[in-house]
Amino acid sequence: MSATHDVTAAATGGEVELAIGGMTCASCANRIERKLNKIDGVVATVNYATEKAKVTFEPGIETTALVDAVEKAGYTAALPTPKGSPGAGDPDTTADEEAPVRALRNRVIISAVLSIPVIAMAMVPALQFTNWQWLSLTLASPVIVWAGFGFHQATWKNLKQGTATMDTLVSMGTVAAFLWSLYALFLGTAGEPGMKHPFELTISRTDGTGNIYLEVAAGVITFILLGRYFEAKAKRTSGAALRALLELGAKEVSVLREGREVRISVDELAVGDHFVVRPGEKVATDGRVVDGTSAIDASMVTGESVPVEVAPGDDLVGATLNAGGRLVVEATRVGADTQLAQMAKLVEDAQTGKAQAQRLADRISGIFVPIVIVLAFATFGFWAGAGDSVAAAFTAAVAVLIVACPCALGLATPTALMVGTGRGAQMGILIKGPEVLETTRRIDTIVLDKTGTVTTGQMTLLDVIAADGEDPDQVLRLAGALEDASEHPIAQAIAKGATDRVGDLPDVADFANVVGLGVQGVVNVGETSHAVLVGRPRLLAQWSQHLPVELETAMDDAARKGRTAVAVGWDGRARGVLVVADAIKPTSAEAIAQLKGLGLTPILLTGDNRTVAATVAAEVGIAPTDVIAEVMPSDKVDEIKRLQEQGKRVAMVGDGVNDAAALAQADLGLSMGTGTDVAIEASDLTLVRGDLRAAVDAIRLSRRTLSTIKGNLFWAFAYNVALIPVAATGLLNPMLAGAAMAFSSVFVVTNSLRLRSFSPAKR
Repeated sequence: MSATHDVTAAATGGEVELAIGGMTCASCANRIERKLNKIDGVVATVNYATEKAKVTFEPGIETTALVDAVEKAGYTAALPTPKGSPGAGDPDTTADEEAPVRALRNRVIISAVLSIPVIAMAMVPALQFTNWQWLSLTLASPVIVWAGFGFHQATWKNLKQGTATMDTLVSMGTVAAFLWSLYALFLGTAGEPGMKHPFELTISRTDGTGNIYLEVAAGVITFILLGRYFEAKAKRTSGAALRALLELGAKEVSVLREGREVRISVDELAVGDHFVVRPGEKVATDGRVVDGTSAIDASMVTGESVPVEVAPGDDLVGATLNAGGRLVVEATRVGADTQLAQMAKLVEDAQTGKAQAQRLADRISGIFVPIVIVLAFATFGFWAGAGDSVAAAFTAAVAVLIVACPCALGLATPTALMVGTGRGAQMGILIKGPEVLETTRRIDTIVLDKTGTVTTGQMTLLDVIAADGEDPDQVLRLAGALEDASEHPIAQAIAKGATDRVGDLPDVADFANVVGLGVQGVVNVGETSHAVLVGRPRLLAQWSQHLPVELETAMDDAARKGRTAVAVGWDGRARGVLVVADAIKPTSAEAIAQLKGLGLTPILLTGDNRTVAATVAAEVGIAPTDVIAEVMPSDKVDEIKRLQEQGKRVAMVGDGVNDAAALAQADLGLSMGTGTDVAIEASDLTLVRGDLRAAVDAIRLSRRTLSTIKGNLFWAFAYNVALIPVAATGLLNPMLAGAAMAFSSVFVVTNSLRLRSFSPAKR
């Protein structure tokens, strides 16, 4: 009995998540799901990608019964380790999760080192020295027995359950080739000194006792393991989004206790505690400001591009960044109740609920594998019953298994994926796995986050409007010098814009921050000093510096477009207006036009206000009816679901933490590589370059790669369908069967290599 049975009975019913082990294909997930759902009062969903089963059960059902059902199906099941128990939160957990992938990689490397010489000696007569066949046996045996053990073990489990998968064909084909080779070496003529392995092109009846097929057995296992390794790497990332999201929050916090600051872990915070947030620190948990004023950068959580001014009484979200002054905050929500924790739950729910497309090869093999096995036995029985020798009958049966052995099927997905993803990496596109590709062909709607995706995600100086008779460069020089002394993000955008445009900035004296209004100070330009004001018009009005008509018009125009405008004045007069906003990326309009060319409908989704969203949409070519604004993270998920309920196949492009749940919920998630780790991990495709045009290339490349995979699978099966009848008639020498299988593999690889010529869309 497994140790996983040490679980608590849940007589009251409820919901539990089981960690499933031992699955090798999507059909395994379906089998476990069927087993669990056969239990009265149980509703289960098994996700192959995340290796988890989400189970809802009625009162009276114990969790041990759920674990038993999974184990009886031939797999393992375990409940999550409760927080605070031994092993929970162990820093080595991530390393332990990497261990199976490392072990598989090592198995692939060792198999390749041993198999390559075997294949070379079998295919190149010049390498066939005296007794070379015994060296082949020595090298191939560990590959077939040790490296292929997983296939043999899965086959045994499948047989006990009365089922068959790709593992069954791999195991039976390689074992048959291995056993026949042993027979030919020890009881036939293949073991004689000077034996040659000819490449026969004639079709003839033969007993085959002079041929060995070790290269077939070793090569098939190596190639299939290689595909499994790349699949395992893709699956390993399924839980990384949640880890990245939870790691976003602060780890320690300064709490006020009896008038003193005490540094404690965030986990020790309680509702009602007062804690300090210094400039540059993250807000430890959801709370309400009780003292101080500042600007809060909430873009990573809310999607709002402009920093928010906060004062006593304002609410804060945990994990946002204090970009200004010192704050004292009262904790209002902690732990699982915080917005950050709720977003993590959204990501988890979206990932668990997403249907995973079964691989085409697995679906077909459900019928194909049993038929091949039956044909192989039928072939042996027919020829043995017809009076042929047992050796000849066995040769024909082995030929059926070998010609049907799914080497090309195993290569079809990983080779196309390797070439496609390699080409994608050169173009700044990362495709996480083959399960992503099927979705791209059906996508008809693409939802675009605004901040960091369509726009740069950073405050940028867009325009300088000078009053009549004033020099715009002088306006920018004096304002930039003063703002350079401020930590506010808008001030820093102005200072950077000034440095880029006019060069070095003059010195500043008597700098002061006027809370809620702006900044003031004395700027020294050569021998002349100017008393400069930068901020809201109210600040200038306090010094009797009223805006002339042209500057008031500029302020109104900026507000109408959803941009931030600040007034500049010195020496008793208002001199200009500076316009700051989250600038649109120069390639966004072109990218959206290309997305439309692919038959996709672009939709702008943002947490910004409607005015900003409408302005951005108009500039990049998105219809006003396709703009969804002022949405919080949970609303983004709801909007994706709403579109899906309308029958649309939805892709989502985003870059922030606030996009993570929506990326996971969408049929296809694309994250900008310039964004946060959690968004990247929750997505299916990553656009490393941060250029929206890469989304166009990503969809084109994904569709092309999927088309290549399907073509590979079709031809791989076509070879089998065409040659299995020939093998069954006894007219196909197993060596020729192996050559045909090798040719189908070469064809698949060659077809996949065509993806190297994939080019980006015309710019």
